[in-house]
Amino acid sequence: MIEFKMIIDKLVLYLPKIGLGLSVLLVFIFMSWVVRKIITKRIKPKTKNPLLADFLGKIAAFIITITGFVFFLNIIGLGRIATHIMAGAGITTFVIGFAFKDIGENFLSGILMAFKSPFRVGDLIETGGTMGYVSELNLRESILKTLDGKDVYIPNSQIIKSPLFNYTIDGFLRYEILIGIDYNVDIKNTIEIIQKVLLNFSEVLQGDKKPIVVAENFAASSVSLKAFYWIDTFKSKSKAYHLNLKSNIMIQILEQLNKNNIYLPSEIVELKNYNNQSLKTNN
Repeated sequence: MIEFKMIIDKLVLYLPKIGLGLSVLLVFIFMSWVVRKIITKRIKPKTKNPLLADFLGKIAAFIITITGFVFFLNIIGLGRIATHIMAGAGITTFVIGFAFKDIGENFLSGILMAFKSPFRVGDLIETGGTMGYVSELNLRESILKTLDGKDVYIPNSQIIKSPLFNYTIDGFLRYEILIGIDYNVDIKNTIEIIQKVLLNFSEVLQGDKKPIVVAENFAASSVSLKAFYWIDTFKSKSKAYHLNLKSNIMIQILEQLNKNNIYLPSEIVELKNYNNQSLKTNN
């Protein structure tokens, strides 16, 4: 009973310090929120990548919050812990040492990506077998919105270590369409017909990136032609837009080939009778 009373007395004695410490901590948290807003607002107009502004704002807010926590420890009488934190190799070292190894690794990877800017908000990327649109870059992970609407949280270190495919960052994206035609068809004339179809679409780029059609392969029952065309992803980064355009191009190609009596051959199956016996079929 006496020990319990002593604990209560000490708690009452420390309450003013705890209250003051919490007040200071809350002030620092509020300051971190304000500083984050200011940094984000000032840097965004000056950079092409909004992710960098958001990320720098988050880092500044994080450092201010940690500083507030150190003051909180000092006020409530745990100054030695605060001294050890500050006497290490800085706040960042404390964070990496205090947290788990992967958290520190993801944190540093996030800093590298923020400054290197391999992608921006809205870019269509693929990494580690996951494809989606970039929606956010945090201190620990990057958030992608997949083509079927799922939110995927990918650790930053995983993106740094894996190949990253950005389909929309420079505004150019190439698509391919494979077409099989009969061996008896005039190949040069067919190529011209397909090329005219591609040139009729305003979304297909011209000039240095004009569409081309080439003969690619001799298959068992057809000659394989491949059509290449480029589109401007700055007009629309939507995958649905890209697929819809490709679908319309394929429909137009098929209609023009049919109008010119150029038909796509069916698969040819060769039957060999090694025993010279009549083959029986069921009607």
